[in-house]
Amino acid sequence: MLYAVAIFAPLVGSTVAGLFGKAIGDRAAQAVTIICMLLASVCAVISLVQLVDGAPQGVVSLGTWVEAGSFHVSWALRYDALAVAMVVMVTVVATLIHIYSVGYMVHDENHTIWRFFSYLSLFSFAMLMLVTADNLLQLFFGWEGVGLMSYLLIGYWYYRPSAGAAAMEAFIVNRVGDLGFALGIALVFLTFGSIEFSSVFGSVKEHMDASYHVLGHTWRAYEVIGFLLFIGAMGKSAQIGLHVWLPDAMEGPTPVSALIHAATMVTAGVFLVARFSPVLDYAPAALTFITLIGATTALFAATIGCVQNDIKRVIAYSTCSQLGYMFVAAGVGAYQVAIFHLLTHAFFKALLFLAAGSVIHAMSDEQDMRRMGGLWRLIPVTYAVMWAGNLALGGVFPFAGFYSKDAILEAAWAADTGIGRYGFWCTLIAAFLTAFYSWRLLLMTFHGRSRADRHVMEHVHESPAVMTVPLVLLAIGALAAGFLLARPLIGENWQAFWGNAIQIAPTNHVLRDLEGLPTWVVLAPTVFGLLGIATAYLFYMVMPELPVRLAAAFPAGHRFLLNKWYFDDLYAAVIVRPYQALARVLWQVGDATIIDGVPNGLAALTEDGAAGAVRLQTGSIAVYAFSMLIGLVVLVTIFLLFLR
Repeated sequence: MLYAVAIFAPLVGSTVAGLFGKAIGDRAAQAVTIICMLLASVCAVISLVQLVDGAPQGVVSLGTWVEAGSFHVSWALRYDALAVAMVVMVTVVATLIHIYSVGYMVHDENHTIWRFFSYLSLFSFAMLMLVTADNLLQLFFGWEGVGLMSYLLIGYWYYRPSAGAAAMEAFIVNRVGDLGFALGIALVFLTFGSIEFSSVFGSVKEHMDASYHVLGHTWRAYEVIGFLLFIGAMGKSAQIGLHVWLPDAMEGPTPVSALIHAATMVTAGVFLVARFSPVLDYAPAALTFITLIGATTALFAATIGCVQNDIKRVIAYSTCSQLGYMFVAAGVGAYQVAIFHLLTHAFFKALLFLAAGSVIHAMSDEQDMRRMGGLWRLIPVTYAVMWAGNLALGGVFPFAGFYSKDAILEAAWAADTGIGRYGFWCTLIAAFLTAFYSWRLLLMTFHGRSRADRHVMEHVHESPAVMTVPLVLLAIGALAAGFLLARPLIGENWQAFWGNAIQIAPTNHVLRDLEGLPTWVVLAPTVFGLLGIATAYLFYMVMPELPVRLAAAFPAGHRFLLNKWYFDDLYAAVIVRPYQALARVLWQVGDATIIDGVPNGLAALTEDGAAGAVRLQTGSIAVYAFSMLIGLVVLVTIFLLFLR
């Protein structure tokens, strides 16, 4: 019962705020949604405690949804370690974001704060439905729900053209990935005869030899399923190729960015891969592809983060990179490590975004770090929590990233495969770049001389308690989550916590092999992270002219990174502009010329005849009688001449 309350309380809050917000006012709408989120968080934590104490894992059935022939789907809430851990993370982090939003949105230009809070709660509910689904159709319902809510929240400031364009981009790019996901769902049903997880996972060994003929080759069914499901995950979790929407999602309010990047939306892809571990562990080619994409994304996004100047975009590319880390872990079979990093990342990434929002709030909505500097004395609480977030992101002991991110690199090495080594080196270099760009952000924002306008600096102030208290709580999570969760989630007795929530093949020994790794492998992430911090300090404190000189010495490389590897330009040239040209042709030729032109032309041709016919209608009875007489004479004449 408490578990169901944790899931549906955000929906109640969203419904009340959305339907009655205009009548009850913004304050009441905020109160209702926050109370419902607090209730959900408490119930989620109690459910987790009950699970740890030995409550049986299972399914909470809510009723039948679809019955069509052999296709049966129920509304049900899956109660296992993976679902409950995700529910706790989503509800707790989303609650803190709700509270923070009270202060951040106080000067909202839309004057519809009730709508904003309704959207936030509905976003949380959609994610909760996704992570507690017991079948792929219900998961797809939550999957599309978070996609819809991201569209509404990214474009919340709809009067800004950039916000509308970013919302459309997120929606369209995700539809590309969702096509693969939908095909994957269909293939799961064709292979297993069901899309309910208990039926699918319980019969994995019975369909090991199933295959499909695709693109001229015969592929094992599990490989095709894994590939298609991961295409969906690439869209939601912004992996290279389908990543372009994520940085532009910064056009929404900062709490939206925190919710998307930390608790909802982008974590859905990682969750999907972990949920399908029983199938994917028998699909080595799909896992290789996942590792390849994840490692490449981790490095690719980290390189771009090093040159971004918008404070939120730096953190956005950091999210893209960290998601790549998670997929590397999943790709080498360490699904538990991937979820471990997902959970710790939620705390410090939400912290970083909300801290950035506090900076923006203090700087009169300025987001360019080149117009900041010297803020640490003026907003000390924000400065302190930004330190905590950066230490966690950089993997510095004893913060959360030290435990979870380092475990990913160790798992990649322990896999002892070529693709595992590729994942290790990409993520190791990314660890150096992550520490560099995170401290670049810290130093450019808070240290050195102020580069802001004098009038802006006169109004710099610390955020109110309704914003700083959630920041402090998230900072505690960024500090403590790593060492609190490491032992139960990825320790020697990890099965005691996970149970059947994550099932791996008997040949998967990656977690076992984390012990006994070479010392240099264990120490390398910390060393590279500290080198990244030292490099940032050298560049932006000791020799601040060095970045300018490097950019001038390597202009092509700097432009390449500044233009985000030219992905946007490539897509504009290959997809956007040709599509626009085709749309113009269809509009001007197909619509205006043919569809509208043909009936208009026919009307013009008959215009004179119609005008003459109108003139015949005089309204005179005498004229009508005379016309009838003439007609009668004509008919009689024809009869006499031709029908004798």
